Amino acid sequence: MMRCLFLIGLFTPFFLPAQVLTGAATKWNDSFREWSFYTLDEDEEGELRLRWSSGDDWTEWNYSFNDFIGSIRIKWRDNPNEWEIRGNNTIVTARTLWNNDPREWRISGPKGRQFTFKSRYGNQFDDWLITDERFGFFEIYTNWEGDPRDWVIVDELSEEVSLAEKIAMMFIAIYHSTPKE
Repeated sequence: MMRCLFLIGLFTPFFLPAQVLTGAATKWNDSFREWSFYTLDEDEEGELRLRWSSGDDWTEWNYSFNDFIGSIRIKWRDNPNEWEIRGNNTIVTARTLWNNDPREWRISGPKGRQFTFKSRYGNQFDDWLITDERFGFFEIYTNWEGDPRDWVIVDELSEEVSLAEKIAMMFIAIYHSTPKE
């Protein structure tokens, strides 16, 4: 009986359904340092927050969702062109396609999976999407044009796409669309 319970516990994470993101919003109306993100299950809410709440260091973030915890940090000091997203034994990298151009990113995840994630309208950063739909569709846009505090997420990605990859896309959109206080 004990072996059976151990095996069930060992393989349970593989049987959990993929999380479908539906939105993100600032926790406070006057700050972009703390965020909540939402899934299809209204009772489950994730959190994204600056690691160092005091000061002006916007290069390190932490996120959590149920038992899934992770971090987001700039890969190279003073180079905003590459970020590393880590969580539950998964590493995802986000790199600009063109140096110092935050409008288009390459999101690289496990098993060689890659997405091109870009601002839909060039210099207007309140609507982002993936350009290649091999793994489904993903878009994130502001609920109200010009107001980066509240986002709608259309997550129709396949179950093989990890939560860390989805969080990477959500983070890139939010980070580049909001003012840094």
